[in-house]
Amino acid sequence: MRTNTSRTSRTVNLLVVLALSTAGTGALVGCGNGKEGDGDGGGGGGHGGRGAEVRAREVADAWDGSKAADAWRKGYFPMGEAVQLPENGLRDGADKHAYTTQSFVLSGELPATADKDGQVKWGSADSLTLPLMGARKAYDTVARGGNAGAHLTVTGAWLGEMTLATSRGPATVPAWLFTLEGYDTPLKRVAVSPSKLPEPPLGPAGQMPTDVLAPLARLVEVAGDGRSVTVMATHGSCDDGPAVRVLETDGSVVLSASVVGTKDGPCTAELKMEEVTVKLDRPVGDRVLLDAFTARPVPYGERNGPSPSWS
Repeated sequence: MRTNTSRTSRTVNLLVVLALSTAGTGALVGCGNGKEGDGDGGGGGGHGGRGAEVRAREVADAWDGSKAADAWRKGYFPMGEAVQLPENGLRDGADKHAYTTQSFVLSGELPATADKDGQVKWGSADSLTLPLMGARKAYDTVARGGNAGAHLTVTGAWLGEMTLATSRGPATVPAWLFTLEGYDTPLKRVAVSPSKLPEPPLGPAGQMPTDVLAPLARLVEVAGDGRSVTVMATHGSCDDGPAVRVLETDGSVVLSASVVGTKDGPCTAELKMEEVTVKLDRPVGDRVLLDAFTARPVPYGERNGPSPSWS
């Protein structure tokens, strides 16, 4: 993104940033040292903007044509929800609350399946065979158990398919289809796990000022036409929010997040998250979507869960 910002240099280690994700509004912390950058604007300041650009180029050069990129293009990495709700969604607020709190009751039998494999299919010829997840395990990923309050009742399940966005485009994947009491169409849950993430060819950036470079939280979605991506970026309580710059190459799309408008003085240790949409010059296609800070593919995270769907 091309953004004009005011800047201070606040240095945060990656582990500190991740640790803050579990922090509430805790003790007061400093939010900068008051030094102003001398740069030209956009994502980071002065040395910051140039530093982020250099890092993004290093990440792109390391990944483009690498064994890791080849493995990425051959694997199954979901970039969409592993769970799809019944057609037309959930009927009322009580059912929506039950789903988000994973309040389910099982009143029927779940099929027992012997160990077998399932196929993820892209188009007519490209496919990948992966171990199939059992119905019980799939159920346990969406249900923590019911209570006396609002809950969804599962009356049975069968093995079917669903369409899911992946790093290689839309795919048809095996899925368990759970029948819900009061609904004409099932709730679907992907029945295969993502491939193992390839070893990245470059390590994380390490200690960097957050107005220069910061890690992204997760990928929210890739637009249907592939010409924009939405990510969840982090920032603090003493700044103007996050910004995300992009470097596009033939093999990768590298996203560089930073915090803009950091202010000197006391503020809480609260870590905020904000969605940022980045427009691209051309569709993502099979290019690897990378985080400049971590030098790893940006993980897709479930909207209702704290963890990425792959790591």
